[in-house]
Amino acid sequence: MSNEQKAALILGALISLGMILSGWILGNSALRFKEYERVVSVKGLSEREVRADVAVWPIRFSTASQDLTELYAVMEAHTQQIQQFLQAYGFQPAEITTAAPVVTDKYAQQYGGEGNVALRYTAHQTITIYTHDIEKVRSAQGGLAALGKKGIAFGGEEYGQKTEYLFTKLNDIKPAMIEEATRKARDVAEKFAADSKSRLGKIKSANQGQFSIEDRDSNTPYLKKVRVVSTVDYYLSD
Repeated sequence: MSNEQKAALILGALISLGMILSGWILGNSALRFKEYERVVSVKGLSEREVRADVAVWPIRFSTASQDLTELYAVMEAHTQQIQQFLQAYGFQPAEITTAAPVVTDKYAQQYGGEGNVALRYTAHQTITIYTHDIEKVRSAQGGLAALGKKGIAFGGEEYGQKTEYLFTKLNDIKPAMIEEATRKARDVAEKFAADSKSRLGKIKSANQGQFSIEDRDSNTPYLKKVRVVSTVDYYLSD
């Protein structure tokens, strides 16, 4: 074997040995780092009760007739009565949307012709209120029965008449709620650190979580419960 070959062999062996030692050192360092890395994960909750600031109130009514012309005349009269009723409660025209009536011909739907259908035509229509005045909606709903006594047949909630109450000002309370949730998470972490005779270090990671808006209960849907949970990981040290 020549001197050059011997030198190359020795160099290769030294390089291989160096790589093995480097890998061992890095591996041990990582293990030691993991061994001494101590983390506590805590959650902080922030809740607020707020009032809805938007109401969407669909008023659905219907009628039936054997005569199509009469049917449309009755629906038009009922529409005017409801609109006058709403304006008397202070609703503005911009808050009131009136959909076109939907008419059904029962003869066209029934196989075999006229059959035992008493009234050939039925129609339903929806007037929708979109307003920021929640109390005005609640007050008007209580007076709607007076129109029913005049012969207007209103649909129930199962027909899409359920009033929807919305809270649209989440951005106004977000910063304060996030601050509160984060502060509560830190309080929990500090208590844990004290109990474990450790010191609370820097934040390793944080997750704000999603805001949720729900009815406070089924009887007061205009009152909402806003909720957010923040999850924070802190380092611990002795």
